[in-house]
This record gives sequence, structure tokens and C-alpha cells, in this order.
Amino acid sequence: MKREVDVLVIGGGVIGVCAAYYLGQQGRRVTLVEKGEICAGSSYGNAGLVVPSHSVPLAAPGVAPKALGWMFDRDSPFYIEPRWDGALWRWLWRFWRSGTEAHVRRAMPLLRDLHLASRGLFAELTRLEGMACSYEQRGVLYAFNTCVGLAGGVAEAERLQEAGLQAQVLDRTAVCALEGLEVSVEGGVYYPQDAHLVPDRFVRGLSGHLAGQGAEVLPHTEVLGLVRQGDRVSSVQTTRGDFAPREVVLAAGSWSPLLAAQLGLSLPIQPAKGYSITFKKPAVCPAVPLLLGEAKVGVTPMGELLRFAGTLELAGLDLSLSRRRVAAILRGVPAYLPQLDPAALELVEVWRGLRPCTPDGLPFLGRAPGCENLTVAAGHATIGLSLGPITGKLVSQVVCGVPEMDLNLLRVNRF
Repeated sequence: MKREVDVLVIGGGVIGVCAAYYLGQQGRRVTLVEKGEICAGSSYGNAGLVVPSHSVPLAAPGVAPKALGWMFDRDSPFYIEPRWDGALWRWLWRFWRSGTEAHVRRAMPLLRDLHLASRGLFAELTRLEGMACSYEQRGVLYAFNTCVGLAGGVAEAERLQEAGLQAQVLDRTAVCALEGLEVSVEGGVYYPQDAHLVPDRFVRGLSGHLAGQGAEVLPHTEVLGLVRQGDRVSSVQTTRGDFAPREVVLAAGSWSPLLAAQLGLSLPIQPAKGYSITFKKPAVCPAVPLLLGEAKVGVTPMGELLRFAGTLELAGLDLSLSRRRVAAILRGVPAYLPQLDPAALELVEVWRGLRPCTPDGLPFLGRAPGCENLTVAAGHATIGLSLGPITGKLVSQVVCGVPEMDLNLLRVNRF
């Protein structure tokens, strides 16, 4: 027998939990299902950054040729596991085609507005009782140890400043003063509007508030099938029984395309494996999160922890752990931070997760075509945490009425 529910949210990561929270704020009765623990996927071990500075989409001029040059190097920041996979090669072709100046000009204002709106919501949400997630707006420093890298960082900073974002170009002395330790760089770019937090504590803390809104949170509830009847999702089959939802929100990250395909809906999302290595915070530690420009490694102080995160590895739905990739991340750190030797730090955890990437670097957000009670919120790639709150709020507005922002660039059927 099917259980009738008002809104069924599929996915217990930052997007799903934020959507459930804001739907509850709209007075909707929410049931959230997650196949594992809440925040067990890519929301768990990411770099924990809230980044208006990431308002240039991943698909930008010059990115695809550089990525393809790295693709057969297992130690590179961007690696593609060679395989005959039609969906992967179609995705790569679309990624190449999307990397145009015109696309960047269209996408940047929307990404800027989404990031800034989300940062404002983070400031509100982290003041809720029990949200002990070490949220701080201390900015993010992009550090470069080559002249070429610094020049590229400065050029991007100028572009972001033209879009209305704050950026400061720093020389080596100013970088060291900002961080409070020795930093071996040519210079850096500081983005004071960025922030950081411990991601799993944020997601799990917010999930704890859902019960107070009357929401039902069901971990270890895997969705097995979506059944369509006419222009509606009529049934969601799970390992804990079947649901008959009035509305469905699909926020299952890299697994969203598999579920959408059951409804005849194509979502060109490729899982991009990323890694993080978390240590206990040492006595000598950066004061401000860094992104090591050439190495493509994030360094985030998180309360009593220090996390290194990086890499994009297109290897399908593969969660195996490559020690070689982990070693490559750690090997890149001392070149920038000579006072930090990862081998001397106390390890807490090595993690990997799958970030859901679209070909144009923009998420899918909106009603699914031909399925009037399905809202898709997936494909946020490396900015899912940063855009989590605003995505959740917009999902609630899509379900309940009209969103406050123009979401045409994020429409589900744009490919």
C-alpha cells in the first residue's frame, strides 16, 4: 500500500536538506529519503567553502583544452579514466562547446547573485540553535607560486571585480601577513566576501531542525523506482515501501540521472570524484582558507581540523580510493606552505566523493518538462555547498509558486 505524502525530497545532501528546510518554512509537509546516512555523499568531505569568487562557470574559454591535456595523467588535477562510454564523450563534447566567452558573460551574473544570496542565507541558518559548524566569513586567498599562474589569477579577479565582486591583489609579503605564516608564492588574490564552515556539521545540524518543522527524515531508504502516470510522478518505490507524493524534488546528486531516466528524462551529469584529507589542526596553520592555484588544492582550517581537498576525476559512479591521487594532493602543499608537512600531521580521515557536473558548469534547477510535479535540483559540481541554501529556497518557491530569480539558464531541458 502506498503512503500518501505532500512533498517527497530524494537526497539527503546539502541540496536536499536545504530544500526540505525551506519547503517546511513555506508550510509544506516534507518527507526526505536518503539511501545512506544524511550527508553521506559529496556534501560530507568537501572543502567547506562558500565562494562568490567561483562565479566564473567551470566551462570557460581555455578550460577544456587544458583539461584534455591533463586527462591521461593520473597525478593531474583533472583526470579522465579512459573508457568507451557514449554518455561521457557526449558530455565532453558539450563541455568543449560550452566553453565560450558568450557563455561566461551570460552565466556570471546569475552565479554571482546565487552565491551572494546563499552566503546571506548561511549567515541566517548558522545562527539557528545547535548549528555548531564553525561558520566564518574570513575570505579565501588564491595563492600562486608562478608568474603565469598569478597573471591568470589577477585577470580573473579583474573580471570578477567588473561583475561587482570584491578582490584584492596581494604581493608575497601581504600574503604571509594575511595567513600568519610563511607562504612561498609570487602573490595572491584575496576575496573577502567568501566564507567557510565544516560542511557535514552544517548539513546534519540543519537536518536536525527539520523534525521541529514536522518533517520526516528517512535515512537508509533507497529509491528503487519512479513511476510516471501521464504528466505526473505517481509513485516512488523505495526499500521502505512505496510513496504516492503530491510533489517530488530530485536532489540525488550524481545518482540523479539514473532516477530521471526512469521517467524518460535525460540529465547529462557526469560524476567527478574528488578527495579530501583531514588532519587535526596543527599549531602552525593558515588563518584564512587558501586555494593553491597551480596545484588546484584547497586548504581549509575548520575549527579544530585542517582539510586539504582537490582533484576532478571522471571515472563514472566509482567510489574506489586512489592512494596515488591522495598523494598527489598532499605532495602539492609544501611548495606553497613550507611550514606545513602533511607527513607530520595527525590524520583524521581520507575521503572521496562524487560531485555531479553538468557540461556548462551550471546546475539544473526547475520543473522537469512534461512532468508537472517533479522539480530537479542537481548538477552543482564543486559549488553545491556554496549554493545549497539558495538552491533550497528556490526549490521551495518553484514548488509553491514563482521563484524570485530568473532560472532560465538553469532549465532542466537546456541540452
